[in-house]
This record gives sequence, structure tokens and C-alpha cells, in this order.
Amino acid sequence: MWELAKGPEVPFGEDEYESLPANSPLHVNLMAGALAGITEHTVMFPFDSIKTRMQAVTARGATPIYTSMSQSISRIATSEGALALWRGVNSVVLGAGPAHALHFATYEHCKVLFGATSDKASEGIVLGSAAAGAVATIAADGVMNPFDVIKQRMQLNPYRYRSVISCARHILHREGFRAFYLSYPTTLSLSIPFHSIHFSTYEHLRATLNPSGAYSPVTHIISGAVAGAVASTATTPLDVVKTMLQTRGVACDREVQIVRGFKDAARLIKRRYGLKGFFRGWAPRVVTHMPATAVSWTTYEFVKNFVLSQ
Repeated sequence: MWELAKGPEVPFGEDEYESLPANSPLHVNLMAGALAGITEHTVMFPFDSIKTRMQAVTARGATPIYTSMSQSISRIATSEGALALWRGVNSVVLGAGPAHALHFATYEHCKVLFGATSDKASEGIVLGSAAAGAVATIAADGVMNPFDVIKQRMQLNPYRYRSVISCARHILHREGFRAFYLSYPTTLSLSIPFHSIHFSTYEHLRATLNPSGAYSPVTHIISGAVAGAVASTATTPLDVVKTMLQTRGVACDREVQIVRGFKDAARLIKRRYGLKGFFRGWAPRVVTHMPATAVSWTTYEFVKNFVLSQ
């Protein structure tokens, strides 16, 4: 497909990966990023649905409906059917492809700019990867935020909307275009630290576990999983606030409906649940992000390796 200079024949996945340039061509990063994003979000979508329901604020004085992962799965499967866990996945597929393509392409470009391309673990790799992850997040979330809003609305009300388009029209008609980006500042306040921690942890572990830089799926899986667990734990409080802002339009609680921004949402969560309220949905969030980031990085590195070896 792409004409590349060829050397001696070697088994796929070995020597050719070691000779890849530090910054792969743009079209490779875009393709690998898109496939990684779609794979990651699709595979882990049911757990994301459970997290969203656990984080949703219930009416004043009401007992939380979803209290744990096992209880949530049992309740949803019994009362709504297992397919309810997949409602809204189309929105993620539509948004994740272009958003992750942009994310990884921007990240790889900024890694070179910030000098974070060495295969050896160092302070420069950690700081450069963190900065590259932050810049990439700003660009990608601008694309993904509207799709994320639609996804969470459909997760909370599985049978209210017939499709992604009907949900988007409903939001636009009832709340205006602003509703798609009301949570964007909060999303960035969550995503920038998340991906800064995520990318820097991943790159540090990858360089530590595999100093040669050779293609190693096991290294990508371990580094991705650990990076996802660390980043998701550190940013769960921000994710709880973001969920409230993105789902206020379908809330029955009047106080939730009139929330206008980050401070309002944080105050309401603290008043209702105390500090522990900021860690509602922590377990499914970590369970989602550990394999999700492992799948994402493994897919991304595999596609890059496969395309560039052709």
C-alpha cells in the first residue's frame, strides 16, 4: 500500500520494528489511532455504562439505585436486558475514530517537539510525554465531547432515544448547541491530567521494561494497563463532576438540572455525599480503563508495526 525501502527479509514483528523512525508518518498515526480508539471504547463500553449510572446523582433523600458493579450488572440485565449496557455505543464509534486519530497523531508529533522519543527511561521522557499528552487531549476532546454527551444520555435512558441522531436532535432542540460543550472545560480539567499521567506513565514503563524498543505486545499490555489504572484513579473526582454536567438534562432532581458549571456540581456532590461522593463509580472506572488502555496501546502499536512493515 505504501512504498517503503526494503532491506533483507526478516520475520514479521522483529527487526523491522527496531528500525522504525521515532515519529511515524502522519497517515500511519491517524490510522492506528482511529482503530485503537474504536477498539478500546467498543470493547469496554458495558463497564463505562455501569460507571455512568453509578455516578449519576439520585433525587434528594432517595437511596442510590446502583451501588456496586455486580449489583448494577444484575439489576440492568434483569430489568432492562443485557443489550441496555450497549445503548449509546454507536455514538462512541462515530466519535472515537476521528478523535483518537487526531489524539495519537498530535501526540506523536508533540513527542518529537518536546524531545520525548528516547527508548531509555528518563525524566525527559516523563515530562515530554506528559506535555505531549496534554496538547493532544485539547485537540481530541474538542471532537469527542459532543459524542460523549450523547453517549451518556443514552446510557442513563436506554430506551428514551431511538438513535444517536434522535438523541442529538433532542438535546439541540431542548438545550441548544451549548449543551454539547457545557462540560468541555470540566472534560479538559479531567482529560489533561488523565492523559498527562497516562502517557508519561506508559512511556516510562515501556522504556523501563523494554529498553531496546523492539516490538513487544506484553510490554504494551502491561504498561498500558498500569498507566490506565494510575491515571483513572487520580482523576475519578473530576470524572464524577463531568458526569453530572453531561447528564443534568435528563436528571429528575431540580438541583441537578440547574447546575451551571464545575463549582456548582462539586458543591452539590459534596453536600449530598461528602468527600466519598467524588469516588462514586471508581471501581468500574478503573476496571474499564486498565484493559481499555492496554487494548488501545496494543492495537495502536500493532497497526503501526504492521503498516510500516509492509
